Amino acid sequence: MGQQITRSVAGPGTASPGGAEAVVYDTTWAGEARSAAGCSAVLLCLLLAVDAMAGNLGLARGGLWCLLAALLFVVLWPTRVSAGPGRLVARGLLRRTEVRTDRLVSVRWSDGVAQRLVLRDTEGNRVEIDPRVLVANPPLWHLVGRDARTSRDRNVLRCGETALRQLAARVDGETARTVCKVSGLH
Repeated sequence: MGQQITRSVAGPGTASPGGAEAVVYDTTWAGEARSAAGCSAVLLCLLLAVDAMAGNLGLARGGLWCLLAALLFVVLWPTRVSAGPGRLVARGLLRRTEVRTDRLVSVRWSDGVAQRLVLRDTEGNRVEIDPRVLVANPPLWHLVGRDARTSRDRNVLRCGETALRQLAARVDGETARTVCKVSGLH
């Protein structure tokens, strides 16, 4: 009868027609970046409005409020995380760090108020990311998890299997909740 025509489209986390896998980006980054800019702008407007209403607004105080808003912006700016075959990249405002995920020697949770995942590779490179980025982006986690298993299979990964299992459980749980919510089974 008729011929069926198919097209291969490379999307996030999918293989491209040439066999090379696409780079996957954090899908929540843009919203977090807008929030950082919005919070800084709101703070600046409020400080300037309060000072103007009190009659204390001058060039020096206005400059101080601008500096304070800029500092808040820098603190709130999110790290942009991307992954491709064999690598994970974290880009901040001032620096870029990269780790070879197929050559990981350790994966661990950092101590502190904000939970962070710290990955180290055989070349001494280190990346520290918020684990919520991987939980919110299953295609990103898929690449990192697959390469971490490669590190384990090559006997390069010395510590971190527990952290990887915990993270995999979080990603699986969140994915299951999302599927149930979308399908109306919640």
